[in-house]
Amino acid sequence: MSGKNVTDVVAAGPQGIAKAAQILESGGLVAVPTETVYGLAARADSAAAVAKIYAAKGRPDFNPLIVHVAGLAQAERYGVFSPEARALAEAHWPGPLTLVVPRRDDAGLADAVTAGLPTIALRAPAHPAMRALLAAVDFPLAAPSANRSGFISPTSAAHVLASLDGRIDMVLDGGVTTSGVESTIVAVRADGSIEELRPGPLQIGTRGKGGGIEARVEAPGQLASHYAPGKPVRLNALDAEADEFWIGFGAVAGDCTLSASGDATEAAANLYACLHKAALAPQPRIAVAPVPEDGIGRAINDRLRRAAA
Repeated sequence: MSGKNVTDVVAAGPQGIAKAAQILESGGLVAVPTETVYGLAARADSAAAVAKIYAAKGRPDFNPLIVHVAGLAQAERYGVFSPEARALAEAHWPGPLTLVVPRRDDAGLADAVTAGLPTIALRAPAHPAMRALLAAVDFPLAAPSANRSGFISPTSAAHVLASLDGRIDMVLDGGVTTSGVESTIVAVRADGSIEELRPGPLQIGTRGKGGGIEARVEAPGQLASHYAPGKPVRLNALDAEADEFWIGFGAVAGDCTLSASGDATEAAANLYACLHKAALAPQPRIAVAPVPEDGIGRAINDRLRRAAA
């Protein structure tokens, strides 16, 4: 491909929001910024539009999608919210929390959104551009991360183009995202219990069993191998070999540093940018310095373990 982008990149101002809304209305695909990573959006009530997400990403059809909504009132049109689920939404929306709840029988969404499961994953994002876009359309948006399936998640428009240029209609460029790792996903069970399905920026509920596919994939990001940079990844590396690109943390500087001060929140924001640099580097292998498991460090290490799988 030449240096010119085939996919349009438009700044996330009023004109960009309006253009994105028009494309989505007609069943097209738009990469959109959220506070976590860029999502690949399509209208969730159109089977044809949702099928384009799976085709563009090369995503397995047993992997469900997150449905993005403006808020709790809209979410309750698609999912059944228990008092526990409603309390979580009221406390953390808009924000980086995805709730897996029973799907309403009359949800009216494309079957592929939930991958045949009786549950649905819902989130109200906080990014101003995404909120403006949701306000500009009268349908919810299915939006997994805007990258080819299994590859590194995107935290900038350039990252989106690295794997999807020419495969989608537009990128709504809202700059670099802030949280850096995908939303926390929790399932609210029928008995009111809360199970974490994917760690993220928020620490909520009971930790899940972890690992890869258990009985079934209930939410995005549960595949054992994911976020792959296309090279072998060695974790907890206190030094690096000559043929390794070294991702550092704290006192370990490396070729790319997640956080020189050892700040886990900063490290999360820089994680995918460093993995993208490592993927493009001449070294055939990658080494990553240890990152503590505390707080958002659990989410960082979850993504790193899957990248290394």
